[in-house]
Amino acid sequence: MSARRMLLLGPPGAGKGTQALRLAAKLGIPQISTGDMLREAVAAGTDVGRQAQGYMDRGELVPDAVVIGVAEERLSQGDAESGFVLDGFPRTAAQAEALDALLARMGTNLERCVALVADEDSLVARLLGRAQIEGRSDDSEETIRTRMGVYRAQTAPLVDYYRKRGILGEVDGLGSIEEVAKRIEEALS
Repeated sequence: MSARRMLLLGPPGAGKGTQALRLAAKLGIPQISTGDMLREAVAAGTDVGRQAQGYMDRGELVPDAVVIGVAEERLSQGDAESGFVLDGFPRTAAQAEALDALLARMGTNLERCVALVADEDSLVARLLGRAQIEGRSDDSEETIRTRMGVYRAQTAPLVDYYRKRGILGEVDGLGSIEEVAKRIEEALS
């Protein structure tokens, strides 16, 4: 695998988090997710973390400007100098453009975006199964389909954004963890 600064995209349940953790461990680089970044900034008590905390306490979405600030803090840390696997960020075109600008200021760029592609009904079934195993009563079919709709509207357009930049690889996200990992590694080579 030649890419070391990458993004995993995909709908809910496609396995981004699982695959990002595997890749990060294999390459010795951090897996960076929006939720983790926000929680770390809040725990560290940074200015941006305090801003994010207010929105999170009210149950509101954290605005792009705050998310970008948190991303800048996280990507500036020493462990991300040799690479990173982004998981769940960016989520919108505005965040993708802000990420590009941020990385340019840092003297680097995103090398590869791997989009995990999967049939929505298969993912809904996967998430319902996971919800049952984990006892997550908040993950009903209705809420899962709502999350899928948000993904289609806000995040799926990033596939074309990265395709136009020439850094997109699309991978079938269905199959065993090992099968999908192998496909991702091939897409990163």
